[in-house]
Amino acid sequence: MPKAIRFYETGGLEVLRFEDVEVGKPAPDEAQVRHTAIGVNFIDVYDRTGLYPTSLPSGLGREAAGVVTAVGRKAKGLRVGNRVAYCLPKPGAASELSNVPADRLVKVPKGISDQQAAAIMMKGLTAHYLIRRTYRVAKGDYILVHAAAGGVGLVLCQWAKSLGAKVIGVVGSQPKADLARKNGCRHVLLSGQDDIVARVKEITRGEGVAVVYDSVGKDVFMLSLDCIRRLGMMVTFGNASGPVPPIAPLELSKRGSLFLTRPTVFHYVAKRTDLESAARELFAAVKSKKVKVHIGQTYPLAEAAKAYEDLEARRTTGSTVLIP
Repeated sequence: MPKAIRFYETGGLEVLRFEDVEVGKPAPDEAQVRHTAIGVNFIDVYDRTGLYPTSLPSGLGREAAGVVTAVGRKAKGLRVGNRVAYCLPKPGAASELSNVPADRLVKVPKGISDQQAAAIMMKGLTAHYLIRRTYRVAKGDYILVHAAAGGVGLVLCQWAKSLGAKVIGVVGSQPKADLARKNGCRHVLLSGQDDIVARVKEITRGEGVAVVYDSVGKDVFMLSLDCIRRLGMMVTFGNASGPVPPIAPLELSKRGSLFLTRPTVFHYVAKRTDLESAARELFAAVKSKKVKVHIGQTYPLAEAAKAYEDLEARRTTGSTVLIP
């Protein structure tokens, strides 16, 4: 019987269980996937702790890659043996075997490994919508990226550099600063050491950045607003330090009529055509070497709790992958 990570109550790492699960046959519009690699993301922490409500008991994990082992009778364009990857709006990917809606699966092209696909589906599609749709990064733009050495950060910074952006990254340690410089950042600032606002204004000659991409949340939100140029955009897409507190709209006005958005990847790929287009562009960026997939660490699926412990303690770099 296949195994999976499950939890029956929200809380700390102690709630996670590695146990047998009954998978059954795929529904008519599903395909069954034997996972070969599973991505780890901070959204999984939000699911486990209850920040993002989920039905209990629950699985864990939102993205994975693997091989199709069975196909529902209404599932189109798939056959047994296809290499596929996916990210889903509900948890359950941290398992050896899973039934997945067929319209959420994309085929993994030659030249991209299963581990790479699992590492970049959610993070890469997130980077795609952030720099290609939420704010379309243009040549010459100064942009500020928090957690620049993280999974999304490394993809986003490389991709933005390839588009001609001048990337300012914020990281938490010198080793992460070195990694960020090698992956698209023209300037790297250390949180807790550098005066982020002053340095950004110095780098941009007083103007500020066109956009801030922030997955950290509470600890950096207000200072990020002070880094943005007139009519610029604040994109808050994660809560690693906690949710952002309520903000008066007037705060945006007095800083230069700023735009504020709180997007999620699942809205940007809700349509099948958008998912296919984004995945195609993402895989092309990886195959062309514009984006190099940095898998900083791997763990056996059975040791998922250790992977999340390291993630939450900021001991990881790049993407983390679980191996069934």
